[in-house]
This record gives sequence, C-alpha cells and structure tokens, in this order.
Amino acid sequence: MRLLTLLTLLLFSFDTPNLDNSTLKGKPFHNITLEASLKPFKKNDKAYIQQVATEMFTQWQALLRHTDTVSVMLWTSDGSEILDYKGDLKQPLEWARYIGNPNTAHEVGSGPKELSLHERAYLYIDNPPAFTYGDLKYIIQTLKETGKRITGKPVRIGATFDPGPEFAKSEFKYKKHPEILGGNAMGHKTMVSCYSTLNADTDAYAGFPKGIPAKTPFGTFLGRQSQHFLTDLGYDYIWLSNGFGFGVEGWSSTGATFTGKAFLPEKLANTKALIADFWKLFRKECPDFQIQTRGTNLSTGADLARDGVDLKQIYNGHYNMLPPPNSPWAALDGDFGLEMVGYMSRMAELPDERYLFRYYTHDPWWVNSPWLDRYGREPHDIYLPMSVARINAKGEIRLPTHLNFLTIDNSFGEMPTQVPDEVTPHILKARYDSPTAPGPLVWVYPFDEYHTWAYKQPDRLPEIYYGDWLIRQAINNGFPLNTIVSTGSFQSVVAAKPAFFNESILVSIVPEAGSKLEKSLIDFVQNGGKLLVYGPTDHAGAAFLNLLNLQNSTALEGEFQVNSSITVDQLTKPYPTKIMHQALFSGGGVTSQVKNKAEKETKVLAKMTQGSQERDVVWVREKPDWKGGKVAYVRGTNSSKFTGGKLLTPDNPEQLFTGPLLMRYVLKEFGLDYRIDKKNPSVKNPVLTIARSDNGFFFSGYCPNTTITQRFKLAQGAPLLIGYETELANGFSVYAMPKAWHRESRIFVEQPDGIVSCQEIHSGEKGIDRRIQVTGLKNATVRIYPDADVTEKDLHVYVNSGYPWKKGHTTFKTGDPQYGKHYVVENVTGDLVAAW
Repeated sequence: MRLLTLLTLLLFSFDTPNLDNSTLKGKPFHNITLEASLKPFKKNDKAYIQQVATEMFTQWQALLRHTDTVSVMLWTSDGSEILDYKGDLKQPLEWARYIGNPNTAHEVGSGPKELSLHERAYLYIDNPPAFTYGDLKYIIQTLKETGKRITGKPVRIGATFDPGPEFAKSEFKYKKHPEILGGNAMGHKTMVSCYSTLNADTDAYAGFPKGIPAKTPFGTFLGRQSQHFLTDLGYDYIWLSNGFGFGVEGWSSTGATFTGKAFLPEKLANTKALIADFWKLFRKECPDFQIQTRGTNLSTGADLARDGVDLKQIYNGHYNMLPPPNSPWAALDGDFGLEMVGYMSRMAELPDERYLFRYYTHDPWWVNSPWLDRYGREPHDIYLPMSVARINAKGEIRLPTHLNFLTIDNSFGEMPTQVPDEVTPHILKARYDSPTAPGPLVWVYPFDEYHTWAYKQPDRLPEIYYGDWLIRQAINNGFPLNTIVSTGSFQSVVAAKPAFFNESILVSIVPEAGSKLEKSLIDFVQNGGKLLVYGPTDHAGAAFLNLLNLQNSTALEGEFQVNSSITVDQLTKPYPTKIMHQALFSGGGVTSQVKNKAEKETKVLAKMTQGSQERDVVWVREKPDWKGGKVAYVRGTNSSKFTGGKLLTPDNPEQLFTGPLLMRYVLKEFGLDYRIDKKNPSVKNPVLTIARSDNGFFFSGYCPNTTITQRFKLAQGAPLLIGYETELANGFSVYAMPKAWHRESRIFVEQPDGIVSCQEIHSGEKGIDRRIQVTGLKNATVRIYPDADVTEKDLHVYVNSGYPWKKGHTTFKTGDPQYGKHYVVENVTGDLVAAW
C-alpha cells in the first residue's frame, strides 16, 4: 500500500512530457520566474526547507504548465551578500530578515514608535534563523531539485543585486565604502553608482583575496565577486535591480544631465562613457552568466535626456542580457501612462527577441501585498500591460517571452495560496487574448533618432525628454495605445508589406529633414495611410512641412487661451480654457501655423492664443489624391513641470487645460471616437487599450474613478462588449465600467439609440465553436468579426431565431476591407445570432 501511495505521488508530481498538451491555450512563455526572499524558510532545517520549496512550486503549478523553463529569483539580501563574499561557505550570511529599512541611524527594533518603516526596521519574526553561505547553497540546490520534480521543467536560480538600502544591513555600502554612493532615490547619496570607484580595503574577498586596491572600478569589483559567488553557490544568472547599470537616478525625473531647470548636454559624452565602462568591466570579470535587469521607473527618451542613459549602447553591447520590464509604478500611484511608456519605449528595439512582463503580487519588505491591497484584487495591471505588443523588423507581432512575479512571499514570509489562485486565471486570460495584429494605434518610436540627436544635436534634449512625457499624459487621459514599432522596423515592414498598417493610425514625431523616415511617412499617407504627428517642427524638412501644410513662426511660451472644436468629453463643470506651455518641458515654444489657411482640405481644430498672437496646435489634412490617406498634427503641450518631487507634476486640471487630451480628441477625425462623461476636471480619466487578437477587438481598462461613463464609436460602428448591455446614444455604445475590466468585441452596430445586449450563448450544434447573440436591434447595420480562420462558408447568421437553429438563417455580405475582415448584415430589427 505504501508503495502504491508513493507511485501515485510521483505520478502527480510530474507534468509528464508525453501527455497531449494540445488543450493548453495561448502562446507559452520561455520562462516564468517566481521571485522570493528567504523569509519563508523560517527554520534552518533541511526537511523544513524541502517542504517550503514543495509548496512554492505547487502553488503556481497551473501557470507553470505554460512555460518551457522555471526560474526562482532569490532576494537573499540587498546584493551585499555578493560584495561581502570571501569564498568561504561557512561564512555567516547577512540576509533580508527585516521589515523596513535596516540602514538608518536607528538599530533594528529600536527608536520611537512613530518612526515609519522607511526610518527604521523590525525583525520579520522573533528569532529568525541564522544562515551561512553553505545553507544558501543548499536552498538553491533544493529549489532546483524540487522544482524539477514537481513541474518537470528545468529550473534556474537567479541572484539579485540592489544598489539601495532597502532590504538588509549593509556594512559594505554604508560604512566601509560610502564613496560608491551617488543616487538620491532613498535619501541623499543612498544608491550605489554603477560607475563609482572604490577606496583601498585590506579585507579579503573571494575575488580580491589580498584586498581591494585603491580606485578599483565598482564594475570590476562587482563582476569578479559575482563570478565567484554565482559559481560557488550554483546560481544561473544575476538580476541588477532598481535602475542599477542605467545611470544613477533610477526613480527621478532629473539626473546627471537635467537639473529640473536646465539640460546639461556637456555631460552626456562622459556619462555615456562611464555607463559603458561599467558594463564592459563587469562583463570582463563575469563573462557568461546571463544578466537580467530592472531598469528605471522612466522611459528611453526621458532617461537619455535626464541621466545620460544610452539604452542603444547597452543593448548593442552583446552582454547576454534581458531588457528592463515594466516598472511597478502603476501599483504605487496608478500612473499607468508612465508604466506603459517605459515598457513600450524600451521594447521598441531589443538586444534580441526576448523581453519580460513583471507583475507585483507581494512586497517582502514594506508590509504590502499589491494584489490584495494596492490593486484591491483588481487585474488592471495585468490586462493593460499584457495587451501591449511590439512589431519587429520582419512585421512579426512579438509578445513577452518571460514572466516574473515580485514576489511569491509577503513581508512576514507567508505564501498565501489565495494570491496564485486568484492571479493565475487573469494572467492566462490576458495571454490567451494577446495581440496577433497591430492595434488601432501604433507608436512609431524614434529609438535611433533620439540616441543620434542627443549627441549630434544636443539642443534637442528638451524635445527628446518631452516626447515620452507627452505620451505618458496622453495615456493617463485615455489615449488607447497598445502597439509599438521602432522607426527602423517600421520602414522595413512597410517596404515589405505595404498594407500591414492599413487598419491602424500611426503615431509619430516629426521626422528629420531629408531622412528615410520622412519619405516613408509621406508615402504612407499618400498611399492611403492614417498618421498622427506630434511634437515640435523646428527641424522639419520642406517635404514634411508641405505634407502638413505647416509653417513655423516665432516661438511662444507661457500662458495661453486654448480654443478647441474637438473637446468631446462631457463635464458638468467644463475644462478650463487656460493652458500653460513651458518650453523647457514641451520641446521648445509653440511655432506651428497652417501655411495655406484657404486650403479646403486643411481643417484647423484647436488654436492657442496669447494676446494678439495665435498659433494653430491641432489640424487635419486629407487630399483627394491620397487614396483615403489622412494626416493630423498635434503640437502637444506637456502639461506638467518639475516641482522638486521624483516625477513631473501634472498641471492642476481645475485651473489649466490638460494639453495631452488633444491627442485622444483628434482620433475622432480617423473614426476612433472615445469620450468620457464626468463631473469635473479633477476626476481622473480612465486608461484604455484596444488590442487586436484573432480578428477580434479586446478592450482593457482602468477607472481611477468609477463614477465616470465611457462612450465608444469606431468607424465601423459602436462596439458591443460581449457579456454586457449598453444603451446606445447618438451611435455610441455607452458603458459604466468597474475599476478594472477586460472585454472582447466582435460585433459593431450602427444604430442611433436603444438598449442592446451582446452575450455569448451555448453552441448546441455540432461543428459550431462559438455563438454570439445580440438583442435590441432597430433597423441596425451589424458588422461581425469572427475568428481569423473563419471563412464565409463557416459563418452562420440568424435573425429572430433560436434553437435548434433551423429557421431565420439570413444572408450577409463581405465588409469594406478598410475596416479589416468582417461581414455585414443590414436592416436588422430584433435579435441577431452569429455562429461559427
């Protein structure tokens, strides 16, 4: 009997490779990483360590079926375990057994009660276990063996290095070698600078048995120590955290090359060289272990302009590295615009095709578990970033290959099963619905241009800085952006596949005069494409100025009156008409004017006036010989400024108009009309993405304030969200949505009003996979978007019919290809069912 029980346990402990996994939906991940501290190992006992390891993998097994490889990334300490390592496995291990910051003037567990966790620390349990480096090696080996046994997958273990004071006591950083400190993210000079140098040290270390010579580059020391530490303990890779390796100020809107009052281009070349030296020195000493990175809390353009972070140089270094993922910023303050802009801008180009999505489930240090408290168990920070995709130079839609969870344990060393049980279905659903085609909006990101301009045209640093901040605020105000392609990849794709972006609106800066990008964008518009251009035009060439019907006048800045004919949101108290345009934060002053105001094909939609001076800031142009192509121009005001905090502070919406709203408003000119009803300007706008997957439309949203109402109308009609009812109004589908939501749409209706319902119903018929029912139609035109592989003969449409579907079969026609693959039924009153 005991033998039978053992065999049964062994059988169910493996995800047997020979089983048919054809039922698994979604594109599998290459790797899923469970990040964890040592806190769950509350006893230094081998049997207990094995039990904890078993529970770790068992909790996440439903998700781990969907990956090729499993990793565990250990937040053992703060990285000082690498710096302190002497090569002796019997050496005591200083580990992250604290809640709060242990590197303050107050000893752990002491100080006035009113001190915050950032001002002092406690032990996470009474009498936490003591570990040696040898014990850590045993934990690593146990995780590898246990993970392999339970999942049937290879298991990799990662070490972590953090530049800050957060996780464990660090004698090395804050007492022995404070000269390596530079950044101010956690207080003045609290973060290790990757390009610092060490003073002399006579202590023995694994890589420096005779001590550290004076002026040793920190990259050399960390690299050599890492090589010994990772090899001796059985690690497979290292994670560089909190912006380390990407400048000094990972969290701030200012840095080495921007003070908040002025840019310092003269420091760019030296900063670039210092960062490059770190990577080269580290790799010289630690050549083969894979590097994974956290990156900063900002974006490619902002990092380059403010802190001299040359991401292109780092990516092109062939360092066997993974690029930075999305930051956890949205979990902290709901700033999805910043999270999405950072994530997208860093994936526009990549070292290779790998990149990762990271989700914040628990925090093992600061007594918060984002899934349970910060997110309130709402999945907005799953569906929004997981609706994002990049397009490579081959025109392939590329999804994240890696998935990380920070972390699977909380600040008390607990691993509540509730969290993986609740999070896993949302992660899988988001992966099932991942994009398979460009979204309605595609950001053509100037990755190469920004890196070239920074050094060859340093006067453009304000423009480089501004561009990402504008898009950040646009996203935070409902601009439904989900797809990114670099300017270089865009040119390759349209050359090989001219129709690839036919269903999308491209979003681009003004290209460099005479550039190949300029020609590609002009050709795109004149051959029927839709283009939204933003930003200053000071460096625009004659050909592009002619495309826009634009001329530059004297630059103006300061306070303006804004007059817009496309203010589409409905407010009880309207938006103010005063706007502030600061040249430092908006890529220069406002110079744009329509050149030929008499031209009937140019329609001005918004102006900014200052005394007797007037500037045109939004217009659209559409020429008869452009084959349906259209271009819109939005000058763009970055309605935010530096006030001394970590991030730029948005202007008070009660007092000043939010300029980036115009980015969303102008979309109605392309047939994408998304409107918001709310009480007053201070009510935060929702965040929205619209992704295209398997020929469907997938809407994902976050409502900071659930009192708002959202209205949708696309060129093909009002989208009906499956599972919901809507009261159509003036051709819009109208919804009051919860905090977080994710819904599919495959039916669009042209009908001015009425309550309409769209529901998935049972098949009830062999050969039919899906059946969608729409009720409440009145003389409606209905457009149906079946799955991508469904042909005309596979689609069945019924009007006012029911089971067993023998009557009511109606004809349909192929829809206009400019709106993608779909089928149309006209003059429908009552109920319609589409089945395939």
